[in-house]
Amino acid sequence: MSLAPAAATAAASPAELLRRVFGYEEFRGLQERIIHRVVGGGDALVLMPTGGGKSLCYQIPALVREGTGVVVSPLIALMQDQVDALNAVGVRAAFLNSTQDAEQRRLVEQQLVAGELDLLYLAPERLRLESSLALLDRARIALFAIDEAHCVSQWGHDFRPDYLALSVLHERWPRVPRIALTATATEQTRREIAQRLDLGSAEQFVSSFDRPNIQYRIEPKAQSTAQLVKLIESEHPGEAGIVYCLSRNSVERTADALVAHGIPALPYHAGLDQAVRRRNQARFLREDGVVMVATIAFGMGIDKPDVRFVAHLDLPKSVEGYYQETGRAGRDGLPSTAWLAYGLQDVVQQRRMIDDGEGDVAHKRRQSAHLDAMLALCETVQCRRVQLLSYFGQPSEPCGNCDTCLAPPETWDGTVPAQKLLSTIVRLDRERGQRFGAGHLIDILLGRDTERIRQQQHDQLRTYGIGGELSEQEWRGVVRQLLAQGVLAVQGEYGVLVIADAARPVLDGTRTVMLRRETRRATRSARSRSGAAGAGTARAGAELPGAAQPLFERLRAWRSEVAREAGVPAYVVFGDATLRGIAVSEPRTLEELASVSGVGEKKLESYGDAVLALVAEGAAA
Repeated sequence: MSLAPAAATAAASPAELLRRVFGYEEFRGLQERIIHRVVGGGDALVLMPTGGGKSLCYQIPALVREGTGVVVSPLIALMQDQVDALNAVGVRAAFLNSTQDAEQRRLVEQQLVAGELDLLYLAPERLRLESSLALLDRARIALFAIDEAHCVSQWGHDFRPDYLALSVLHERWPRVPRIALTATATEQTRREIAQRLDLGSAEQFVSSFDRPNIQYRIEPKAQSTAQLVKLIESEHPGEAGIVYCLSRNSVERTADALVAHGIPALPYHAGLDQAVRRRNQARFLREDGVVMVATIAFGMGIDKPDVRFVAHLDLPKSVEGYYQETGRAGRDGLPSTAWLAYGLQDVVQQRRMIDDGEGDVAHKRRQSAHLDAMLALCETVQCRRVQLLSYFGQPSEPCGNCDTCLAPPETWDGTVPAQKLLSTIVRLDRERGQRFGAGHLIDILLGRDTERIRQQQHDQLRTYGIGGELSEQEWRGVVRQLLAQGVLAVQGEYGVLVIADAARPVLDGTRTVMLRRETRRATRSARSRSGAAGAGTARAGAELPGAAQPLFERLRAWRSEVAREAGVPAYVVFGDATLRGIAVSEPRTLEELASVSGVGEKKLESYGDAVLALVAEGAAA
């Protein structure tokens, strides 16, 4: 029952291919409209969240239309896994990139020209080569799919110069439909994508950005590594996750700390040898329960569906980046956590990096706008999800499944403490020409007897010791929030604090400063909204019945062995959601197994008998 060649599937409908090839009964959201647009020869610009099913929007049209679908993707390290996943369902897919030798490339080129491929993956830099363009001239092209299309935008968070040359696709093949796809783009980024890729006449499809199965949580940073260990051990033991750190050193330290606590963790950053990065990525994709600790160099295009948590130990630079990174959790629609530890030093560091960084005034203004939006998300006392979705222009209601909904924070009038802090900064600057970082300013307010205070005679200041009503941690929260509100600014190499223009109405008493007081911390909850559609038979928030757990674990062990023998990631065999569906329904025949979401014809042929044997073995136990 393997999939017939592309020529034979040209007459098949998208719905038939969805069911027969990919094993799903119905399209989700805007998928069907997008697919019919591209099948009909129209261009499309698609914004769809990670896990929303973007790939099907070009894979199915490539199977319906005559010729080969050409997918432009920056993810060279993942092309093999993407191709393996398609081959596993009977789709004839291949890639051309720098990891292949001349003979491997020649074979793929022959298959393309002979019409023996349904999909071909290319890196954008290959389309700068006239030889690649000439090769495509010799083939019949069904469509061009431009994945991770936000990479073309200099306003966005992951600009790639090679994407700027992709307007050649429309210029050279004006009759071939193009579909550009991304998971993150504001209105401004979307306009830039359309302009730079010459997609002004493309129909735009903007799906909901909501990922209701993800619980968003942001908490004050104290001892971030200990906080992370507690999160993993108490809520996600034995589960896959991604931890993002800002620097290579912090990646290494954090990975070592997790391993020391018995948590299988691997580092990933640009400073590691390429072979080590490939090996660690392969382990993360192929093994269950591995935690990857990485800089943002890792993750784009990662198709591992069972990542149960994404943690940030440093403040992301933008909401778009944060949304894309957290979106790598829970692609299978099952409950997952997005957790961020956030502190004063994060704000100081990010502000300083912008001020000291390269780029013109306009570039720094864009970076500051990104950071301001990220700080607003961290400091909000409203629903995190409402704040996050509003950034992308989507109105929503409080979700009941984020930390501010589950444990609403209090607000308090911080005007007087703000005035005390600002007055200290002003007096030091105007009276003594001195500027200091947050730590020393807090020491002054708390009236501490430190060597530095004695040397500088800061115990003679009128504000010395007037801040005893707050603890050091509370004062750090005041500084952090004043930085987030633009009342304070960071200056210079050492991150000294200075007052901003917005401080004047605070000092003269015409502006009230409301601050967030942290309350009890929210933890993982089974609460979720009924509209959260999950992959397979599972839905967000659904718990696996206890009676089904033993079969589920046997299926996972079997899947791991099959994947290891085939040299592919476990999800290429079956995703967790499909295994859960099998464990709950306990199919006894191939026909019953075929009705489980995610079981298409090719996988039924490849694995059906083995799965039924496991089910029968469980029933007999």
